[in-house]
Amino acid sequence: MRAGVVVAAQPGVEDLAVQAEELGLSSFWVNDTPMVHGDPFVALSLCAKATRRIRLGIGVTSPALRSAPAAASGFASLNALAPGRIICGVGTGNTARRTLGMQPTTAAALEDFTTALQDLCAGRSTEYREGDRVRDIRFLHAGAHVNTTDPIEFAVAALGPRAAGVAGRRGAGLISFGLLDPTTWRALHDARRQAAHATLRDPGSSADSYVVTALHLLSGNEGFDSDVVRDTTGHLVLSLLDFAADTPAFAGRLGPDQREAVRRLLDRRGTTATAPDRYTKIYPNYLGRIAPQDRDLVLPSLMNSLALVGTRDDLRTRITALEQAGVDELLVQPVIDPPTEMARLAELLA
Repeated sequence: MRAGVVVAAQPGVEDLAVQAEELGLSSFWVNDTPMVHGDPFVALSLCAKATRRIRLGIGVTSPALRSAPAAASGFASLNALAPGRIICGVGTGNTARRTLGMQPTTAAALEDFTTALQDLCAGRSTEYREGDRVRDIRFLHAGAHVNTTDPIEFAVAALGPRAAGVAGRRGAGLISFGLLDPTTWRALHDARRQAAHATLRDPGSSADSYVVTALHLLSGNEGFDSDVVRDTTGHLVLSLLDFAADTPAFAGRLGPDQREAVRRLLDRRGTTATAPDRYTKIYPNYLGRIAPQDRDLVLPSLMNSLALVGTRDDLRTRITALEQAGVDELLVQPVIDPPTEMARLAELLA
């Protein structure tokens, strides 16, 4: 299986991209969460100029964040800096919208957005709508300004069949956050294939699937409950608890110990699941290194479902199962010591 990394957009990110390329990793991604992280287009512009081979992705942008013309201009501009190396991840904006106190957009809006981006980034005209006004638009500044000749790869963020169907109808790949269940991946791929066939589209054997996770190789007699393990995987676990704290209906489907962890998190953040401004208390430092006082919230049940922790044999067994389910690339999100974590990932999958 191929390997890549996902990091927060920030100054100095290009140094990590250079190291990832030197390690032989396949791709380097940055998040698009405007109120939490830096701008991904700025970050990847630096990475594009500093690297030569590694593929560069934004995971993921959304029609609820950016208009299709603005997003297409950003991706086509990146494509001019790193021809044929750009990956456009698109989604409903689940996290990025919630950090604004807003709801994600719909699958229908996601599909329209993806269609428009694919058209514009390939140099075609597309339909653009604002309210009741509809216009055909296209790039008027192609050539030296943007690259619409070299292909841009597209991947749709999916946890269920609706988004997977968008990927199938648009001939795009899939990207999913913390989804390590091979059975669920098979279902996503089935939904993607069925949607592709229903629209007489080639399902696209070259459309790749990516899973974002955290990885920790246990050393010696190290146990699953060590502080290092909790720190390495805690950002993923707390991202789920943050979502549960912000979404009572989802929290109600969790187990008793997990619901208790959500309650403790809300208490520590000084808010409630119904407070209108809860998003300002829940999401600061989202996907960043967790505070030591929050280590007790990193429950083994959540850690095991969202992250890869184990011996070398354990990890390779789980990764092989994901590969057999159709996952093409493992994207690790390092937060403690990114250079060391990237080197371990490259060594594990060598």
